[in-house]
Amino acid sequence: MDNHVLEPSLYVIKGIAILDNDGKRILAKYYDPNTLSTAKEQKVFEKNLFNKTHRANTEIIMLENMTCVYKSNVDLYFYVMGSNHENELILVSVLNCLYDSISQILRKNVEKRSLMENLDVVMLALDEICDSGCFNQQRSS
Repeated sequence: MDNHVLEPSLYVIKGIAILDNDGKRILAKYYDPNTLSTAKEQKVFEKNLFNKTHRANTEIIMLENMTCVYKSNVDLYFYVMGSNHENELILVSVLNCLYDSISQILRKNVEKRSLMENLDVVMLALDEICDSGCFNQQRSS
């Protein structure tokens, strides 16, 4: 009998991506060097991910041995990817944090044009939310 136990880790995020309504990458960061390590692999994965999710009514999908949670708004798709055994609630928490942060940065005008005009601040927010795959959840008292 295999007693393989998964050790808990803070490094739960394999990647975060923002795609436009054509499935083209606007912003993406991948944190696991063993998963999707080349730009070509990432683009193929993103295209496959978009094709499977852009018409679906669900908010979670298992794809290529990863759990992916996503949210769409107007002409943008936000994705957070974790391993296949990752807790979906943590991934959704990261997704909500990302979306809410971008919504505040863009003054609730979450669309491609506005995001592109503020891409530098959005990239900074993404870096603050997730550091090397570790979700930086900070709460103010």
